[in-house]
Amino acid sequence: MFGLRGSPSAGAGRKEILSRSSVMGVRGLQGFVGSTCPHICTVVNFKELAEHHRSKYPGCTPTIVVDAMCCLRYWYTPESWICGGQWREYFSALRDFVKTFTAVGIKLIFFFDGMVEQDKRDEWVKRRLKNNREISRIFHYIKSHKEQPGRNMFFIPSGLAVFTRFALKTLGQETLCSLQEADYEVASYGLQHNCLGILGEDTDYLIYDTCPYFSISELCLESLDTVMLCREKLCESLGLHVADLPLLACLLGNDIIPEGMFESFRYKCLSSYTSVKENFDKKGNIILAVSDHISKVLHLYQGERKLEELLPLGPNKALFYKGMASYLLPGQKSPWFFQKPKGVITLDKQVISMSSDPESREEVPMCSDPESKQEVHMCSDPESRQEVPMCSDPEPRQEVPMCSDPESRQEVPMCTGPESRQEVPMCTGSESRQEVPMCTGPESRQEVPMCTGPEPRQEVPMCTGPESRQEVPMCTGPQSGQEVLIWTDPESRQEILCTGHESKQEVPICTDPISKQEDSMCTHPEINQKLPVATDFEFKLEALMCTNPEIKQEDPTNVGPEIKQQVTMVSDTEILKIARTHHVQAESYLVYNIMSSGEIECSNTLEDELDQALPSQAFIYRPIRQRVYSLLLEDCQDVASTCPAVKEWFVYPGNPLRHPDLVRPLQMSVPGGTPSLKILWLNQEPEMQVRRLDTLLACFNLSSSREELQAVESPFQALCCLLIYLFVQVDTLCLEDLHAFIAQALCLQGKSTSQLVNLQPDYINPRAVQLGSLLVRGLTTLVLVNSACGFPWKMSDFMPWNIFDGKLFHQKYLQSEKGYAVEVLLEQNRSRLTKFHNLKAVVCKACMKENRRITGRAHWGSHHAGRWGRQGSGYHRTGSGYSRSSQGQPWRDQGPGSRQYEHDQWRRY
Repeated sequence: MFGLRGSPSAGAGRKEILSRSSVMGVRGLQGFVGSTCPHICTVVNFKELAEHHRSKYPGCTPTIVVDAMCCLRYWYTPESWICGGQWREYFSALRDFVKTFTAVGIKLIFFFDGMVEQDKRDEWVKRRLKNNREISRIFHYIKSHKEQPGRNMFFIPSGLAVFTRFALKTLGQETLCSLQEADYEVASYGLQHNCLGILGEDTDYLIYDTCPYFSISELCLESLDTVMLCREKLCESLGLHVADLPLLACLLGNDIIPEGMFESFRYKCLSSYTSVKENFDKKGNIILAVSDHISKVLHLYQGERKLEELLPLGPNKALFYKGMASYLLPGQKSPWFFQKPKGVITLDKQVISMSSDPESREEVPMCSDPESKQEVHMCSDPESRQEVPMCSDPEPRQEVPMCSDPESRQEVPMCTGPESRQEVPMCTGSESRQEVPMCTGPESRQEVPMCTGPEPRQEVPMCTGPESRQEVPMCTGPQSGQEVLIWTDPESRQEILCTGHESKQEVPICTDPISKQEDSMCTHPEINQKLPVATDFEFKLEALMCTNPEIKQEDPTNVGPEIKQQVTMVSDTEILKIARTHHVQAESYLVYNIMSSGEIECSNTLEDELDQALPSQAFIYRPIRQRVYSLLLEDCQDVASTCPAVKEWFVYPGNPLRHPDLVRPLQMSVPGGTPSLKILWLNQEPEMQVRRLDTLLACFNLSSSREELQAVESPFQALCCLLIYLFVQVDTLCLEDLHAFIAQALCLQGKSTSQLVNLQPDYINPRAVQLGSLLVRGLTTLVLVNSACGFPWKMSDFMPWNIFDGKLFHQKYLQSEKGYAVEVLLEQNRSRLTKFHNLKAVVCKACMKENRRITGRAHWGSHHAGRWGRQGSGYHRTGSGYSRSSQGQPWRDQGPGSRQYEHDQWRRY
């Protein structure tokens, strides 16, 4: 059960948990709380909190928002974790967890990370490389001791996050997948829905000004006691206000701001801090010193001077403000963003919806006319995580974030990019008195106006527009590094942003003051919420765009929401909306990521980097992904019928993750032709299920085995498909491996959870460890393919708790390796014996069609050691492994990074 180290009141246990180096969030804050400020940790009882909540808010169900990614290692209570996962035990533990809260009338809402934000990619890579080192130590331990390492080396089983989503949905729980990193959406949901609190293990929840934060690591499930970490008490201890916490977090370092960025500044604070106590650790001293500097120095100038004048931001100013803004929830603003109440030049009556509440569709004036003296509000964009500053009438004296024009030295308002969460200065022309967005070049660190008034004080880079042959201003996007052109539509007199020749995407920026038209806006396909006009340059923004240079003269403001497009890989808004819905509802895996950003990732897998005989799962399943890319990106083909490459951040031995692998789609052959996504996803005619299955099998390149697979009963159909693919792909898999895979799946059907708990393999074999993880990664690949093809199979057929158990597989593997008879593997069960031979025959027959004969290890010659793949297209045999014929390198040495995979270089047939 939950509740590590007994009662949550046990101080030593709490400090040990809270000081874990693996905890996410603000650097050093978790350890500081546990050692220096333990009084901010209060033992609470969820049942009592729920009763109080019901009395205070009659008719409102007490709800806890759960950051599921933080909770995985605490939910996974099975003793064994090395063999591929004890999925039945895990599912049972989740069921107990849900039942306990339901019994006291508490509703749970689970959030999962849906994608890795670009701002946090470096941190993601850093953690993955650290995990690689941990995995190396795990395999070294296994080889030395032939047993599972202690819990101090615990590594969560592969696919745990993916399958936990489906397990919770199976248990009837509301489960959501975020469109960005989940912590912001968790904090926002908790605040907007008046939730009882947030359950997780991330110090960022101490920084957000949201509902209370509870520790999952301190939860005792039997009593429902846990620890609440109080941000108000933290502020009292540090002499800060809650609004100061984002500033403190960025100065200490977090997932956006590297810890080393302000290292010298922190030590300067430490040297001047006179209240250092000997019993405080160094990290604690630094946090106290930085807090003291904020409260005694920076507070003196708050609202009068900009942070860049008070802190050594240098070229990191944009990143710093982005980091601070990432903590601002909808409707919140920071007193640390420099604001000026007077002398603001406004745009003319431009209206834009600034509410970040998905339910709200209210249009709020972005700027007020000097004549109307209309009050204007500050709101936050949900994507930007940051309040969106708005111009105001000088009379109401509303505060507006300002920055200085580098040339005129005049303070000008700031404009915010919805995705980048970066404030963009507005440049004011001296004559037109119109505010114009500015952008900052990543190299020069210099603010460059996107357009200027008739008498600009600063030279602006110019280029020639393709239609008018006249020079137009241009600037460089901070992320893409592309030149961004601005041109004016002669009919609407509207300035348009053009993002360069590759993307050919045009995004409306501002309206000519003469036309007095509303700024062109984008309507979100799910919530019909209009987004700010100011855009970032990462090209992830959902914005109105024009992709054909010949039709630039059209007035973008006249385009209805039905035909507005996202700046995504796929332009079909109907299909994209369906993919998005499945993604948010946690019903699919990676499909929306591929179709929207064209970028996916896969975390670490228990793979032995020293074992040359078994390839990484990233390579084995890549041909399947390539065919899925072809299916999902069908309408992205260029004139040469070439689909764009997908960026893969997949962890495998030898990959330094400096760049993503650029993997191009691979055309597949579907009997009767490849159906469109609209047919696969929207056509409900009964015969379409056959087309969906044909498409799924084509992704595995197993169309020829359709008849044999159809004869297999559920839930073994999906397993056989996966086994056929694996044995065709990898020559080093032998008959004993096949026996173990099939025997464990059959025996699992008749075992209770308690029987699986008591099962103990004789010893741990490193090859069996890797095979277990390989199969589970194959099951996650099945989830991807099944989602992309319109769900021809029930998801339950390849949920691991139905067809795989790590310890059971390990036991069958060891028995099969020793040459035990099939009857022994099947525990002398005659009914299983018949099914075993049927399943084995299906797999062997399908492999023979691909010229792959599965033999026992006794029939192997020395040439089988350390080989993968078969002779055929793109392969030749080498002494140390299989490689592409043109390179002569082992697969482990195929350099990662920006290489592009034009064809299926890992196929063996």
